[in-house]
Amino acid sequence: MQCLFCKVDNDKVINSRTSLDGLSIKRRRECLSCGRRYTTYERIEENPLRVVKKDGRREVFDRKKILSGLLKACEKRPVSTDTLENTVNEIERDIYNKFDREVDSSFIGSLVMQKLRILDMVAYVRFASVYREFKDISEFIDELKPFMSTIKKKKEDENGNVRGASVKH
Repeated sequence: MQCLFCKVDNDKVINSRTSLDGLSIKRRRECLSCGRRYTTYERIEENPLRVVKKDGRREVFDRKKILSGLLKACEKRPVSTDTLENTVNEIERDIYNKFDREVDSSFIGSLVMQKLRILDMVAYVRFASVYREFKDISEFIDELKPFMSTIKKKKEDENGNVRGASVKH
C-alpha cells in the first residue's frame, strides 16, 4: 500500500478489525519510511448480478422487485409477509447458486411461479396472468385445469373414496 504522505510503498499493518457494517476490514497502517499512520479499508469487489430482460436490456438484480410482485399477487390472501420474505430469500439463493453474472428474467419469473404454486393457488394465477400475459379467459382456464383435477382428487380422497378400488356391499 502506498503511503498517503510520502508516497513510498513500504508499510506495516498495526491493527486490523472488521468494520461496524461487517462488510469491510479496517486496517491501521504505519509507513516504514516516514513513520506516519493512516487507515485503509478492504472491501469485497462486487460484480453485481444483472438481469437480462425480454427486450435484451440489462439491469442490476433487485430482490425488492421480486418481493413487490409477490406482495401484489398475494394481496388479500392468507400469506404472511414473513413467508414472502423467506420465499424471496429462497429465490435469491437459487439465482446466486446458478448464475454468476447474468440471469434471464424468464428464469426468475419461472422460479417465482414455482414458489407461488406451492404457497397459494390464487396468488399463483394472479402472477401467471401478468407474467404470461394472458390474452383471454381460455388461457386462464388452461392454467387452472391442472389445479382443478388436483382439487377434485383431494375431495374424492377426503370423502373416503379410494381411487381404483371398488366397494362391494
